Amino acid sequence: MNATWVTVSASAIALSTVLGGVLGLLLRRVPHRYNDITLGGAAGVMLGAAILGLLVPSSLLPGRFTLPMVATGVAAGAVLVSLLDRITPHLHHLTGLDGEHHAGNRGVNRILLFVTAIAIHKLPEGLAAGVSFGTNNPGDIITVVGSITLQNIPEAMVVVAPLLSIGVSMRRTLLISLGIGLVSMTGTFMGSQLVHFSTAAMPFLLAFAGGAMLYVISDEMIPETHSHGYEKPATFSLLAGFLLVLIAQRLFA
Repeated sequence: MNATWVTVSASAIALSTVLGGVLGLLLRRVPHRYNDITLGGAAGVMLGAAILGLLVPSSLLPGRFTLPMVATGVAAGAVLVSLLDRITPHLHHLTGLDGEHHAGNRGVNRILLFVTAIAIHKLPEGLAAGVSFGTNNPGDIITVVGSITLQNIPEAMVVVAPLLSIGVSMRRTLLISLGIGLVSMTGTFMGSQLVHFSTAAMPFLLAFAGGAMLYVISDEMIPETHSHGYEKPATFSLLAGFLLVLIAQRLFA
């Protein structure tokens, strides 16, 4: 796929975040039950994209060291996001996620903390979308890009209420959604360029993106959907999201 398709994909990922922000402003406070069900579905979609669109294709690439590279890539992706998660200020409790404390929380502007926390996880998603172009398989690319675009909408919706609750105006909230979308867009362009450096590194790059996504799903999304007493519907929603990606990949393969 050429640069035009990369640009279209990056734009779709960014615009989906803005759309989610707009919907969040329109709906304002959505009950936790529906938040958790929606985020559970988004987690399932992300899970499908990571496994079916990145990890499986990476493991099937030819090469003597493919599987070791895949294993190393998954570990490296997860470790990188984990390190970013530790050294960058977060404010998880605003979304009801957890009471985790990160270095640098004190004395830093609360809004900046919250936005930084979201943006950190958008960059790996954008990278994953860009790296998927290295498979040269339209089915895999559509699986990853489509999944990230789809899950961005509910994910952006649920962060609106916490932003409003700490005094952010509607206008600034929209601008923040746009900024986060641009982070994802930048990541997509970066990922699409990385795959041009070395064909031999493709198993590692695809697995790296997949590992980063798996870490975010396990460390951020699933705990969020299981923190308000609606674990069962959120779990079934996750399964539905995963099956949606599985069916979509079969249709576009």
